[in-house]
Amino acid sequence: MPAPNARGRAAAAIDPTTELADRLHSAAIHLLRRLRREDDASGLGAPQLSALSVIVFGGPITLGALARAEQVRPPTITKLIAALEQQGLVERTADLADRRVVHVSATARGARLLLEGRKRRVAALSASLARLSKRDRALLAGALPILERVTGQDAHD
Repeated sequence: MPAPNARGRAAAAIDPTTELADRLHSAAIHLLRRLRREDDASGLGAPQLSALSVIVFGGPITLGALARAEQVRPPTITKLIAALEQQGLVERTADLADRRVVHVSATARGARLLLEGRKRRVAALSASLARLSKRDRALLAGALPILERVTGQDAHD
């Protein structure tokens, strides 16, 4: 078996699409790790911030739908929401049609905390982008619609 190179890939020839996917994967992980440092100021852990983001941008949402979105089991999401609720960041309401169903929505404080965190991450990224040449920034801007198609993301999440 070929030895892995510095990036952990096998040294055997890799087709150009796979090589592109590998480099993009690595860059995305490094970018997210770097920006995640900005999240420390929120006082919340990554799982809480992730769930709060789903709630702020897609809520109100049921506990079951949130568990599926976060790819965790219902007891895990219940504990996570209890912690967010205790901090005044989310609130639960029973469904009027089916009292067994619980909807979770962000409080104004929760939405503000999440949006402030996003502003910090965007500011950190903006500072890094400002150090690039105008040409490199234009190249990145041109690639964004392609990346958005690859990820299935709306242009203005």
